[in-house]
Amino acid sequence: MEATTKIKKSVLIAQRKTEKKAQQGGASVAKLQNCPTSPRKMRLVVDLIRGENVFAALNILKFTNKEAAIRVEKLLVSAITNWEAKNEGKKAEDAGLFVKEVSVGGGRQLKRLRPAPQGRGYRIRKRSNHVTLIVDSKNENN
Repeated sequence: MEATTKIKKSVLIAQRKTEKKAQQGGASVAKLQNCPTSPRKMRLVVDLIRGENVFAALNILKFTNKEAAIRVEKLLVSAITNWEAKNEGKKAEDAGLFVKEVSVGGGRQLKRLRPAPQGRGYRIRKRSNHVTLIVDSKNENN
C-alpha cells in the first residue's frame, strides 16, 4: 500500500500556471499600468494602430508626433517579444502578426490644488491610464 502525498492548494495553482505558460500558440498580452498621460490623449494614438499589421503599426507609431506614441511603441515591441517567447521557433515576420485588441482605461488620478483668487483653491486632476495590447497571428497553422 503506497502512501499518497497531499499537495497544498497553492502548489497546485502554481503548477497549473506553469502548464499554461508551457502551452504553445495563441495571442500574447502586454500591459502598461499607470502611464502618466490622460486616457483621452492615449486613445487618439491607440486608435491609429487597432487592427493593423504589427510592423505597419510600428511605423505608424514611429512617425506619430505625440508623446503617447513612444510609450505605445515600447508596449507593442514588448507584446511582439512576448509572442515570440510563447511560440518558440517561430518568427514574427513569418506569422503575420496583427494588433488584435487595444484598450485604454482610466488609471489613478493625482489630485493637486492650484492657488486661486480670494483664498480659494482650484483642483487639478493629473490623470493616468492603463493600456492593454493583445497581439495574435493570422497564420494559425504555422
